[in-house]
Amino acid sequence: MSQSSITSRPIGLGQSAGYFAAFVALGIAQAALGPTLPDLAARVHADLQSISYGLAAHALGYLAGSVVGGQLYDRVRGHPVMAAMLVLLAGNLFAIPLIPLLPLLIGALFALGFGAGALDVGGNTLIVWVHGRRVSPYMNALHFFFGVGAFLAPVIIAQAITRTGSIQWAYWSLAFLILPVALLILLLPSPRNVRVQDSSESEDDNSQASPQIRRDWLLVALIALFFFVYVGAEGSFGGWIATYARESGLGNAAEAAYLTSVFWGALTLGRLLSVLVAMRLTPRQVLATDLLGVLLSVVLLSLGPHSRTLTWLGAAGAGLSMASIFPTTLSLAERHMTISGAVTSLFFVGASTGGMVIPWAIGQLFGSIGPRVVPAFLLAAALLDIAIFSFVVIHTRRTEKGGI
Repeated sequence: MSQSSITSRPIGLGQSAGYFAAFVALGIAQAALGPTLPDLAARVHADLQSISYGLAAHALGYLAGSVVGGQLYDRVRGHPVMAAMLVLLAGNLFAIPLIPLLPLLIGALFALGFGAGALDVGGNTLIVWVHGRRVSPYMNALHFFFGVGAFLAPVIIAQAITRTGSIQWAYWSLAFLILPVALLILLLPSPRNVRVQDSSESEDDNSQASPQIRRDWLLVALIALFFFVYVGAEGSFGGWIATYARESGLGNAAEAAYLTSVFWGALTLGRLLSVLVAMRLTPRQVLATDLLGVLLSVVLLSLGPHSRTLTWLGAAGAGLSMASIFPTTLSLAERHMTISGAVTSLFFVGASTGGMVIPWAIGQLFGSIGPRVVPAFLLAAALLDIAIFSFVVIHTRRTEKGGI
């Protein structure tokens, strides 16, 4: 065994730990907005329809960050980029509760989304470079830690509202939690780009058996569309469930924040369980089970628009079922193609576009149709993603038989 192979193992564990911490920070940043939307709207003297443009700006920034980040990770060392994005997240979280004007708030939310998109692409790409075909449990663990952050943020916000009646200290506390993670990431060595690694291995081995770059653009398009719908649904659930509960008379501001925390907490628990499930089931089996669970949970939510019990059960069930969809889909993609920063960024283009369009559409219709627009959109999204997943299964089975 070479010295390099001996030293690579602890480095890989250290890098994974850094990515896990970064995704706690990412979850904190992503989940902070949902429970505070009415408060942010009040601070800038806007209604819910107007504040939905802030969600669209956040998603647009996420899209831009995904594209730019995907290009950067293929060209420069990844960890300085991730550290810079973490600092950007912390700075914007500190500034957001101080902003008095809607245009300035929209700009800050765009910047927050940009940092989140670039950080998300980085973590998902670099952890594949570290672990390769054994990435599945690590990928699920990575997204579990996102859920940890997403669960903590609404709890901190609810406590801040209860104790101070303001969201300012909640946002500042979240910002200070993120800053140390940037330093941790900066101190860890960046993994090698998979394309550079494949090239060097080919030169060293001088054989045709070395890893080759594999592309399946139809599969890329299908997964991007799948993520468009799924992330739009997840973002809508996390972003609008608190407002849905408040406008439906199912709880006050603090109780609605705790409902959001239940959704993210169930998602976190599901991702923890999925680390073990990924070792026993194939990605296709996991995704089929997850999508069925999402559908049943949304149906439950739709059946009880004035029932706290059904609403909380639906939120918990949706979080638990959505938990492993994103990481498992990435693991499925890794089995059929080479995952580079550029390919990952295309996935995130679909994801961030869905995260922009679907929550924005809900916001535009919320005022005229009312709270019931939320479960209606979620039900449609669940059915559409089941259809897209069916096409993914058919396509991957055909490529397996054809030896692609």
